[in-house]
Amino acid sequence: MNRNEVLKWLERRGSKRVVLGMARYGLPSDGAFGVPMGTLLKLAKQLGTDHELSLALWASGRYEARLLAALVGDPRRVTRRQMDAWAAGFQNWGDCDTVCFKLFDQVPFAFEKAPRWAKSPREFVKRGGFVLMACLALHDKAAPDARFLPFLPLIEKGARDERNFVAKGVSWALRAIGGRSPALHKAGVAMAQRLALSPDAASRWVGKDALRELTSPKLRARLARQAR
Repeated sequence: MNRNEVLKWLERRGSKRVVLGMARYGLPSDGAFGVPMGTLLKLAKQLGTDHELSLALWASGRYEARLLAALVGDPRRVTRRQMDAWAAGFQNWGDCDTVCFKLFDQVPFAFEKAPRWAKSPREFVKRGGFVLMACLALHDKAAPDARFLPFLPLIEKGARDERNFVAKGVSWALRAIGGRSPALHKAGVAMAQRLALSPDAASRWVGKDALRELTSPKLRARLARQAR
């Protein structure tokens, strides 16, 4: 299927009910077909990896087409320029998170881009930096703890950002890194405790949100098993 065929396929399977419901999740309905993620995943499986199609779908600007672009892209062909261009074009948490979770965290220079984006003044570029940190912590099983330690000062600074979508990305990064290993858990809990006591409201929210997960019995039990 080429780009136009995919767009027609999405249009035929779109739902006005789904489009109307997107606002409840903080997603804009402009440019959306109303196709659920489950349906996109099935189509992506049929299409397989197709980087040229990925680039064309992203350029269309349509919401579900951009999600599908992340699902069929080839991380081996993603360039630094593409990563920066797509990050600059993030329009909402949906395309930001899907691109980072399904494609960009597999790119060799993801560790390079995450801290750079985390310093951006642009809301979804900045969120993308912290989401990419979270995705790397969750998915890159071979990376040593030392690769994640430089992210912690950026997380502590980013916690002061009052924008909701940035704050949630910061919390996700702290929770994912803190839940990765016993050593990182200790550092993550210490940071979350500091943030929870901060005079800054945004930092307090991040700290308390992260502490709920980092101090949960389920996570502690998993890390205890990992330490054996």
